[in-house]
Amino acid sequence: MPDLESVTRRLEEAFPKLSPQLQLAARYILDAPDDVALQSMRGLAARAGVHPSTMSRLAREVRFADYQSFKEPFRQSLKSRRSSYASRARRLQMRGVDSETGALFSEINQASLDNIRQSFSATTPAELESVAALFASARQIFIVGMRKCFPVAYYFHYACRMFGTRTVLVEGRSGAGPDELRGMSTEDAMLVIGFDPYTWETVQSSRLAVAAGAPIVAVTDSKVSPLADDADHVFVVANASPSFFRSIAAALCLVEAMVAFLVASKGADAITTLSRTEQQLRQFGAYWGKDGERRRSMLKVGLE
Repeated sequence: MPDLESVTRRLEEAFPKLSPQLQLAARYILDAPDDVALQSMRGLAARAGVHPSTMSRLAREVRFADYQSFKEPFRQSLKSRRSSYASRARRLQMRGVDSETGALFSEINQASLDNIRQSFSATTPAELESVAALFASARQIFIVGMRKCFPVAYYFHYACRMFGTRTVLVEGRSGAGPDELRGMSTEDAMLVIGFDPYTWETVQSSRLAVAAGAPIVAVTDSKVSPLADDADHVFVVANASPSFFRSIAAALCLVEAMVAFLVASKGADAITTLSRTEQQLRQFGAYWGKDGERRRSMLKVGLE
């Protein structure tokens, strides 16, 4: 019997050739493998938004005789490891937990911790070093993260500018996204961040980077994400949440790690620039302090 890793690989390899309905089922299974073990075929299909027969067809597409034999590696995997926080939360929901605020708080806490742990366990220091080298050698880094992913994109942009890395935050205001990407070339790089449902402008920006020959680093939620298709480096982050929005906690932590690896790779120049930035911020009275101190700082730079 193949193990879960083999089944996952079969699904990923078959994904581009599957019909839209089979892709919908495969994507759900890749994102929530524990549900295969815990749910009936009918229940799993309902969660994936497909007909139950679609699950049987998918099992045959990835070389299983029937759905039950397809399900078995998922059951064995869940049985052989300690339950994750997300798995326990999911089981509680299946049994029907109450809606008290304490229970919701606990679920959010557990899901966030598990997302971060799972995402970092799938990432190696060597991958982060490689991305840092790519970003350090780029003329400028274009950063794309729309809608719920914008805070992650903005953090990378803000932090990198503190130590002198040239970045372009693509915001797409008033439909100006293509204008913000103008001039991108092989000398540049792109960091693209997006979760299902993927924002059209985010995917399109990634494709424009491909056309320009700029290498892409993708932070996304699945290996079959459209952002993963053309990326040179793909970081798959977990984003489970009891809330109506998918969690961005793990994505933000991963991008924090990218910033740390990048500044560590840039040497003395980055420290010099960072010191100059801090001094300027103090001169502008950017941070909270005694009113008199802030006023004197502002007077020095002619703001009063």
